[in-house]
Amino acid sequence: MSLHTPARPARTREAAEKVPFGVSIFPALPEISDEELATIGAILQRWRGFSLAVYKDTCMKRRVAIRIRSTRSSDAAAYCELLSRSDQELDLLQKSLTIHVSQFFRNHSVFEKLRKEVIPELFAARTDHRDEPLRFWCLGCAGGEEPYSLAIMLREFFGRDIRHERVSLLATDIDDKTLQAARAAEYDEGRFKEMPVDLRERYFRQDGRLFRLVPEIRDMVAFQRGDICNPEEYVPSDLVCCRNTLIYFARPEQERILNRIADILRPDGILVLGKSEVLVGSSRGRFAPVCRTERIYRRIS
Repeated sequence: MSLHTPARPARTREAAEKVPFGVSIFPALPEISDEELATIGAILQRWRGFSLAVYKDTCMKRRVAIRIRSTRSSDAAAYCELLSRSDQELDLLQKSLTIHVSQFFRNHSVFEKLRKEVIPELFAARTDHRDEPLRFWCLGCAGGEEPYSLAIMLREFFGRDIRHERVSLLATDIDDKTLQAARAAEYDEGRFKEMPVDLRERYFRQDGRLFRLVPEIRDMVAFQRGDICNPEEYVPSDLVCCRNTLIYFARPEQERILNRIADILRPDGILVLGKSEVLVGSSRGRFAPVCRTERIYRRIS
């Protein structure tokens, strides 16, 4: 099957008027059966070592369906045939299944809570671990907006503390191309909707339509590939940001991830979840709320 389709003729006014108001002119997403999703998962597992087993089926089916429609594949069987012969489509599918676009200082109130209360307490409690750096870890870092936001906040408001204390800021993601883009630290204007203008002007340099992060902030963050489903890759930390990542996983995997985070957090370490995420299962007994509204928790066991 060819992926190239002839251009559709322009819709006339008469044709447009026949489309009822509120009805989409785009084709509906195809339905994906459990068996078809399993076949696509097997292809990803074989050629990319990427498993769909721990993710929510509804999320994965929708994203696969979007790729089927985008490639003009006639159905899931045709799309599987395409996946089997196209490295590019394998990359695009994996990226669509794992990446979520972020913004600088997304949910600004979370960063305000961290700045005013949480991070000052972390620096104040450094008496027992001065031989080790204060470790911040962002899981599922996407394009780097979240870890760079933390770095900007540390430099802007805790400059004196980071001059006297060693601070480590690690960001991990499963997708290599996403990490490559994060290291480049170049962003379009849409990523700054929640970032104060004065901070953007201070820490970014505009080059055409892009804004480049200044090296002093870019160099504060270490990016590396990491699989949130692999417990051996978890890093001992004082603060873990895992925002808008758990929502893609099935509940048992959410519980396992949260318990593993509790395992690697230092005593009284901090976990930050996304606004639509909550503690589940046995993990509820391992954290105490710092701020329920902002989904910030402290490890207690």
